[in-house]
Amino acid sequence: MRIVPTGFSGLFVLEPERAKDERGYFMRTFCAATFAAHGLQTNFVQWGSAYNSRAGTVRGLHFQSEPYAEVKLIRCTAGEVHDVIVDIRPRSPTYLQQFAIVLSRENGVSLYVDKGFAQGYQTLQDASEVSYAMSVDYHPEAATGLRWSDPAVAVTWPLPISVISARDRQWPLIGSEACPLPAPSKGGRT
Repeated sequence: MRIVPTGFSGLFVLEPERAKDERGYFMRTFCAATFAAHGLQTNFVQWGSAYNSRAGTVRGLHFQSEPYAEVKLIRCTAGEVHDVIVDIRPRSPTYLQQFAIVLSRENGVSLYVDKGFAQGYQTLQDASEVSYAMSVDYHPEAATGLRWSDPAVAVTWPLPISVISARDRQWPLIGSEACPLPAPSKGGRT
C-alpha cells in the first residue's frame, strides 16, 4: 500500500496495491510494519462498520473528546461515500479546514485519521457500508461532533440529504457556548 500525505498533519490516504489474477485480486489494507515505518499508530482496539441503506445519508461529523481522542482507519467496503475530515486542532495551521475524498469498494482507498480530526460522510449509493478501526475504546460520554451544516466549516455535500440522525442535526455550532471548539480567528488559528 502507498501512504500518501494530504497536506494535513496526521491525515493520510492509503492507496492499495492490488495483486490481480484470474480469481480477482488481493490487497493489503493494513500492515503494522509499514505503518510503524511511517510513524503511524499500529494498535487498534475496536473494529466496527456502519451500514447505510439509502444514498444521501449523512453521518457525522464525529469525534471523541480528550482523553479519549482516537486514531481511525476508515474504508468503504460496499457502495461509495463522500468522506469529509475536518481539522479540529485549534493551534493547527489547517484548523477548521476540510479534506474530502470518495471512498468506495471499487477504488479500495482508505484513510488514516489521527487524533484531532472530526469525520463524517455522505453515502453516494444505496447499500453503502463503511468499516472503522479505532485506537481507543468507544466512550459515550466523550462522543461529540460538529453540525453537518456549520457555516464555520461549510461542508458541501454532493447530494441532497436523505437521512440524518436527530443527534447529528443538533450538534452545537462552532464558537457557541455549548461547542467544545473555539471560533476561528481571522488568521485561521486560535
